[in-house]
Amino acid sequence: MAACVSWVSCLCIHVSISAWYVFALSFYTNLTTSGIDTRKITYGGKWKYLTFLNLVLQTLFFALCVLTDIVNLVFPAKYKRGGGFKSLLVKFRDDLFTMFAFPYATFVFSSFWSIYAVDRELVYPKVIDAIIPHWLNHAMHTIIVPLVLVQMYIQNHAYASRIKGATVMLFSGLLYMSWVLWVHHASGIWVYPFFNKLSLVTILLFFGICAGLQYLLYLLGEKISGRIWGHPGSQKKRC
Repeated sequence: MAACVSWVSCLCIHVSISAWYVFALSFYTNLTTSGIDTRKITYGGKWKYLTFLNLVLQTLFFALCVLTDIVNLVFPAKYKRGGGFKSLLVKFRDDLFTMFAFPYATFVFSSFWSIYAVDRELVYPKVIDAIIPHWLNHAMHTIIVPLVLVQMYIQNHAYASRIKGATVMLFSGLLYMSWVLWVHHASGIWVYPFFNKLSLVTILLFFGICAGLQYLLYLLGEKISGRIWGHPGSQKKRC
């Protein structure tokens, strides 16, 4: 069973990870688009890609971790002042990690590399290599998993009920599905190239399978947390 890492150590780790994500996100947002069909990137910009949305999510999550660490250092447990705000921050951090940061990081990793292994042109055409450097590709699709695993190991996270987790993830999945369908309706292009090979019914079925996979990844996070900390989110070892 893991032991809680000190707030100072957590802060150092979180500052480092946050700096990495800010750098990667800044580099990605400032990339030029020469060599790519601009019709495919204009409407919705980078905000239509789950990879980019996840990169923003991870950046915000680890920034929240930095804030939580600082608050806990400024207001140690023995002081009552700031206690309510501290508890709220920790709960928000836990919900954001368990229902979004971990499931989406592992989903982006598993879905991207699975499709890439079959035919990279379906999800990441070779033309992109001239624009997005290899290190940034791995920053967006690979390194995201080791970083959430580090977070899971250094801090214990309380998991909400499975019904709440399933509901939140279903709702977020429906929002993204609606966004992808709207982008196609408004611009006539699909966010991901392989959608061109599928019928609308098959695309909806694909989204349904993805929703199921995301929930399984949520349960996987709960399982891993249980292995590391004992009972998932146990209040005996909150940190």
